[in-house]
Amino acid sequence: MVTEDRKVSGLVLCESVGHNISLSALRKVSPWGFIRAKAESGVVAAMVSKLRVKCASPAIAVENLSGGNQQKVVFARCLTTNPKLLICDEPTRGIDEGSKQEIYAFLRGFAAKGGSAIVVSSEAPEIPQVSDRVAIFRGGRLARVLGTGEISQEAIVNLAS
Repeated sequence: MVTEDRKVSGLVLCESVGHNISLSALRKVSPWGFIRAKAESGVVAAMVSKLRVKCASPAIAVENLSGGNQQKVVFARCLTTNPKLLICDEPTRGIDEGSKQEIYAFLRGFAAKGGSAIVVSSEAPEIPQVSDRVAIFRGGRLARVLGTGEISQEAIVNLAS
């Protein structure tokens, strides 16, 4: 799950980029309770490359990264488990437009390769970019489900209000 607030529940800010990424991969990198540095660095390097995390080194504290790169680290941590489903709660909150576009492209690619993503977002312009179906809730109840040809920012805003 990609949490709504990366700084509170998504990252260990004082820890390194590498340790944050490998947190979910402890079974892969630490048999018998000891972290194998070579295995950890391999997992971390693959994720930094795959998600294009911009950092001088995976050894730097994640708190020193931009918001967009911090969010990519959260996605990288999730991907180390080889998920079939990602639940993303406000995945682009507080990040720059370039990072948003990279995350949208990542989510589309993840789905194209057979994965699924549930994206919860309060940003209407974001939803058509990452969705092939949209469930609109109003007053705690399902108002309507939009299919591929029906999804637009206008339709979403009209149904949600």
